[in-house]
Parts: sequence; C-alpha cells; structure tokens
Amino acid sequence: MRAPIGHFDEARPAADCLDELTRPVADAVRAWQGTVPAGQLIYVDTDPAIADTAVFVEHHGQELLDNSANCVVVAGRRGGESTLAACVVLSRMRVDVNGVVRRQLGARKASFASMDTATGESAMEYGGITPIGLPADWPLLVDSAVVETEWVLIGSGRRRGKLIVPGKAFVGLPGAVVVDGLGV
Repeated sequence: MRAPIGHFDEARPAADCLDELTRPVADAVRAWQGTVPAGQLIYVDTDPAIADTAVFVEHHGQELLDNSANCVVVAGRRGGESTLAACVVLSRMRVDVNGVVRRQLGARKASFASMDTATGESAMEYGGITPIGLPADWPLLVDSAVVETEWVLIGSGRRRGKLIVPGKAFVGLPGAVVVDGLGV
C-alpha cells in the first residue's frame, strides 16, 4: 500500500500493526467506530531519530509540513481543580493556550502539562502523543484547519511510527470539539 501523503517505504492499515502501537492507541484502533472506515487509518514506520517535524519533513516530503499535526496535552486550573485536555493543531502552528484553550476549558489558568504528566496520563511516549486512544473523559480540542485537511500525519503513541488519517476523522473521537483559531 502507498501512503496517501509523504514518501514512506511502506504503509499499512493501522489495524494490521497493533503491536507497533501503544496499548491505548491499539485499543482505540481495534474498537474504531468513527465515521471514517478503520481501513483509512494508516500506519507508517519511521525512524525515531528523525521524529521532530523539521527533520521529518526534510526526509519524508516537504508537503508533510502542511499535512502534519501535533497533539499536545494541556492542564487547565480553576480553584483547586485541574483538568487535562489535548489540543491538535497543524504542526506549523502553535496552540493558543492562554487564550482559546483557557476559555474552552473554563479555566483561570492553562499551561502545557509536564512531560511526566502528559506521558503518564496518556500512556504514550513524549513526541508521539496522538489523539487516537487518549482517555475518553479528556476534552479534545481540534483546530478546524486540521479537520479541513484531507490527510493528516499524527503521532502513533510512540516516537517510532506515525499514523495518517483523514482530517474529518478527528470529529468523531471521544470528547472532540472543533475550535476555530486554536492554532495560531
């Protein structure tokens, strides 16, 4: 199978690669019931040494800069309560944590979650966190530009490997809210 975007040696349906994914991602792929068929969730094996966006797109195709997204974990605080959420924006953008995220979460203060919190609570590797398989009770804020992108390259739960999914698939994920202007 050829990947719909980028230049990869091999692309396979994610459902055929469950052993390559972290447990929560594999469980989410196995139980997939989104509006996009599970067969459209594609796994590509990649070298973790070149997982960072700039080097990755240089190696696998410059067009990926416009078709890849980052998923970051944020913490919103109000009073003594803290809420974890995930934000998905195109990789060329940054998350508007102190504006849009803070308002969406109804928080007094919002910030990026620490690496230990993000990896511990998601059960995914830092640099590979993906919205597929996150805890279902987390708000998942997705920039509208991601949803409007035909094919999106995202993490696989590990630094090794990526998923390629239709942008419209993010709408059906647990807790997903499409937000205009989340990425700036």
